[in-house]
Amino acid sequence: MRTMTVLYNLFVAAHLLGMAALVGGYAAVFRAPRVTELIVWGARIQFVTGLILVGIGEAALDKEYDHAKIAVKLIVSTAVVALAEIARGRERRGKALSPNMVHVIGGLAALNVLVAALWK
Repeated sequence: MRTMTVLYNLFVAAHLLGMAALVGGYAAVFRAPRVTELIVWGARIQFVTGLILVGIGEAALDKEYDHAKIAVKLIVSTAVVALAEIARGRERRGKALSPNMVHVIGGLAALNVLVAALWK
């Protein structure tokens, strides 16, 4: 197995773990909405590993991506990371946080999973 294939697969695993942290973290706080460190780190991991996966896939593995799909996922992921960082910062400073913001973060994370799974 080529080195880049192994590296790519390690990043796929990290990407899936980030998704589990983000979506699972949201599910854990669904009834009492707040943004936990698990949600923020899951969003960060998803964003960074997604970029790395596309980069390795395009540059080293000759993967053919649907660039419209990647663009949509990048926009949604950027929004998730930004909202999670903003919400966590507000909570740390003791400012009130709308539960709707937490639900938007979880909803966008779920949307990104659906785009990944259903867009062919």
